Amino acid sequence: QVQLVESGGGLVQAGGSLRLSCAASRRTYTMGWFRQAPGKEREFVSAIRGSGGSTRYRDSVQGRFTISRDNAKNTVYLQMNSLNPEDAAVYYCAGSDSWAAVTAANYDYWGQGTQVTVSS
Repeated sequence: QVQLVESGGGLVQAGGSLRLSCAASRRTYTMGWFRQAPGKEREFVSAIRGSGGSTRYRDSVQGRFTISRDNAKNTVYLQMNSLNPEDAAVYYCAGSDSWAAVTAANYDYWGQGTQVTVSS
């Protein structure tokens, strides 16, 4: 079992930035970020695998969000820039011991979530 603990959420004005962190109890091959807004399904945001050379993003965050990982610290980050109200959600960190890509069902480990609120 892997424990994942997110941090870094909060309230930000539209156009602002936040950096989310997710600390894992051990390294996993894939680390991903998902988000869920009220009344909506959980959706893929970004994922990174291996040493960090391969990343994926949903189209709406491409160019604004950057995922990275520090394997020495078993930590993954999500730098979010140019935030807009549509980005507001609970953000979840997820991990998998194989390449899980964009599908939530492929991830075995989940954090408790961190709230991101964007004011217009």
